[in-house]
Amino acid sequence: MARVLGTRLLRLVATLFAVTFLSFLMTALLPGDPAVAVLGVEGVQNEELLLEVREELGLNDPIPVRYVNWLGRAVTGDLGESYINRGVPVAQTIQERIPVTAQLAVMAIIIALVLAIPLGVLGAYKESRWPDTASSAFAQIALSVPNFITGIFLIWLFSVTLRWLPASNWNRLGNGVVDNLKTSIMPATALAMTQMAIFSRLVRSDMIATLQENFVLAAKAKGLTDRFILLRHALRPSSLSLMTILGINFGALLGGTVVIETLFAIPGLGFRLINAISQRDIMVIQGITVFIAVVYVVINTVVDLLYAAVDPRIRRS
Repeated sequence: MARVLGTRLLRLVATLFAVTFLSFLMTALLPGDPAVAVLGVEGVQNEELLLEVREELGLNDPIPVRYVNWLGRAVTGDLGESYINRGVPVAQTIQERIPVTAQLAVMAIIIALVLAIPLGVLGAYKESRWPDTASSAFAQIALSVPNFITGIFLIWLFSVTLRWLPASNWNRLGNGVVDNLKTSIMPATALAMTQMAIFSRLVRSDMIATLQENFVLAAKAKGLTDRFILLRHALRPSSLSLMTILGINFGALLGGTVVIETLFAIPGLGFRLINAISQRDIMVIQGITVFIAVVYVVINTVVDLLYAAVDPRIRRS
């Protein structure tokens, strides 16, 4: 087990190095001059001042040198400062906004699982019958509709028509759980629909295969109830693929909330990333991109290590 853990950690470090370098490279190659974005019209008219700012920001150095300098600071948690909001550290911006985006992602995953697991189990248990057909059709519709269309529909229904929930803005948890849920439930639900469709189809297919295994047939021969077999014997080994997709999709949700956060005017990482791109604020773009990539890689490594806790066959091997 120690050897496997060491191998996973080495792979994690190598992956993080590759991810940070590629993120830095793609960000550095974005069109536009950050110095011009910092100075605005004054920078275009004053060549001397433009060169001075470029030198101050280190933009005259080759990309490999800039990356090494940035990486040395990033290891200590220093992701630089915003070019536009001078004096505001990128790490502080991420720290202030990650709770918002993380809450949306966690809520979306929880909503998706609450809907997907019963639908997937029901579809496998009633394979090729009308409950399976109905759940499959619902999942297909949810998968086909983009999350921003779902968000617009929810705004029309609950904000414009019923007037139950605000159409935009965000109340933090510190302002009260109820007020927070009023502003978070719609965007989280909009994000959850696509995830629900993916999870339910995955649970259904894996559960169908598990129900054909010998240990399930033996449980049936003992006279155990179908409910007990489904929840205690079949669901756990059928959750390995779900765990993998869960880890991947949670990391993707952190970066995939851009459209939803913009639609609902939510002050999360995605909303700040859009602003940084429009302002050519390279350090903020780079910091948020790398942070999301690192979280994505770390979560998937943790999921790999959790396999042994879920499936005894993996633990023994």
